[in-house]
Amino acid sequence: MATWSNLNLQDSASPLMEQLTFFHDHTLLILIMITMLVSYLMMTLFFNKFTNRLLLEGQTIEIIWTILPAITLIFIALPSLQLLYLLDEISDPSITFKAIGHQWYWSYEYSDFLNTEFDSYMIPMNEMTESNFRLLDVDNRIILPMLSQIRVLVTATDVLHSWTIPALGVKIDATPGRLNQTSFFINRPGLFYGQCSEICGANHSFMPIVIESISTNSFINWIKNSG
Repeated sequence: MATWSNLNLQDSASPLMEQLTFFHDHTLLILIMITMLVSYLMMTLFFNKFTNRLLLEGQTIEIIWTILPAITLIFIALPSLQLLYLLDEISDPSITFKAIGHQWYWSYEYSDFLNTEFDSYMIPMNEMTESNFRLLDVDNRIILPMLSQIRVLVTATDVLHSWTIPALGVKIDATPGRLNQTSFFINRPGLFYGQCSEICGANHSFMPIVIESISTNSFINWIKNSG
């Protein structure tokens, strides 16, 4: 079962990721239908009696096999374009924080609050507990409230990085000298893991990202204590 579960997308924790999962299933269904049709046609070719071996043209079938792929592409393109616009949409955020990529760790700044910034390093193997995940857990998690629109500003100080949380449908490049932004909405509490998805050097595999989604009241208490 563990092997099959690795072939699936992570469980969604945001509306955008739900839409991405639906689009994945929609496209996969179309691909399965195309594969079955092409396989059937190939099998009929293998076992045909060469009754049409002198056929030189067939304008009707040529029109059909030109129009059908065009219609298929439209069914894929329309939801894809809609998703692209939704992913780039920055609605009115409740909270903004900044993620800064370094070689090889992340640092975070909560610009809406005073004196709330920290570095986030991967927990070394010799300091891990039984509840930690190898190569995924960090010493300082990103604490965010659920059911709130959150904007993240992403940049880097040295080389290209990529701030990625698969369960939230977020993947954005951290580019030196450039400030990128994206937003997401977490619809349930929990821990959500990610990693740098840009090959950024020798320790590229050792700069994970962990978001801890909590209630709004708990988040306010955390902000008060961290300040």
